[in-house]
Amino acid sequence: MPTLNLAGAGRLLVLVAVFLAGVWSQSSGVIDDFIFYLPDVHYLAVQHLWLTAMSAGLAILVAIPLGIWLSRPSMARVAESMMQVLNVGTTIPTLAVLALSMSFLGIGTVPAVFGLFVATLLPIARNTYTGLKGVDPALKEAAAGIGMSPTQRLLRVELPNALYVIFAGIRTALAINIGTVPLAFLIGAGGLGELIFTGIDLYDPVMMLSGAIPTALLAVVVDMLIAITAFVVVPRGVNPGRA
Repeated sequence: MPTLNLAGAGRLLVLVAVFLAGVWSQSSGVIDDFIFYLPDVHYLAVQHLWLTAMSAGLAILVAIPLGIWLSRPSMARVAESMMQVLNVGTTIPTLAVLALSMSFLGIGTVPAVFGLFVATLLPIARNTYTGLKGVDPALKEAAAGIGMSPTQRLLRVELPNALYVIFAGIRTALAINIGTVPLAFLIGAGGLGELIFTGIDLYDPVMMLSGAIPTALLAVVVDMLIAITAFVVVPRGVNPGRA
């Protein structure tokens, strides 16, 4: 009973806090200020999602085949060395990567997509490689024993067993990508960073939060969508969520 009473009191306190915050924001005019920026948020959020879709889509198209290739037995000697090459894109600060790409590709969307693509590669490639290397050797031996070709073993045995780990890498990469896209504003690519950095420069907290809050919400929503996709796509036997 005491535990239930504490839980009920906690929920009541949260509701009271939300109510008071709503009253304060309405009386202070903060809500009206946020509404003023809604058209900008909508326009810039579309740009933000476009940059994410382009850079993350390219990273997925490149990183998954790369991870598969590095996981093959013929690449065992050089796989980790090549992973360290990819690690450079994560080690170097993203702003520096964007600045370097701007030096070669100019200002605008193209250098932003390239810089975000480089920053997003490693988690997907690493998880693809790790997931495939982690498949039980007994399963691969059994598949070979019934006459499956290397391609059939990859498609029917290895990839289904590695999908959960691959999706975990995609979720991590997309969260990093969405959180990094605001920096693209600094090289003229748009996105919600326009509100964030302009709000910081003008010392306008409402403008800054009008960019920061949607960015956080986009990251949460995209992560949930990928999690739902993984729940549906990953086979039941290797999906901890279904277990």
